[in-house]
Amino acid sequence: MRARIAAVMVTMAGIAAVTAGPATAASVTTENSPVACATVLNQPCVWQETNTSGVAGVAQVSAAPNQLTLVRVEVKTQKAWGSPWETVSSATTVKFGSARAVTQRVVTNDLKLVCATAGPALDAVKQVTTCTHPF
Repeated sequence: MRARIAAVMVTMAGIAAVTAGPATAASVTTENSPVACATVLNQPCVWQETNTSGVAGVAQVSAAPNQLTLVRVEVKTQKAWGSPWETVSSATTVKFGSARAVTQRVVTNDLKLVCATAGPALDAVKQVTTCTHPF
């Protein structure tokens, strides 16, 4: 019985690897940043850049050159655990092809989160939102 369970688990892991492989096969290092992002069309890559001047949210998205693309990035803070997240800085870029947006820097001791929404500017249904883990 254990052998059967193990065989099923190995098969499932193989199927998952085969289906996820094409989506995550290629990665690129973004300009002026040590962050590597998967090059999946219309999937935002989001991260924070922290230094002594504060925290900035950065997002980029890969898109076809003829697609009008939107990328919106927000830095959110939370005053206390369980309280709502409040947007304290945001930036939006709309252009043809791949796009990148960077927020103004924020200085705070509150819990922070960076979220990005990206995709075709004229089709909100196809836009994707992703966030970092709180930091």
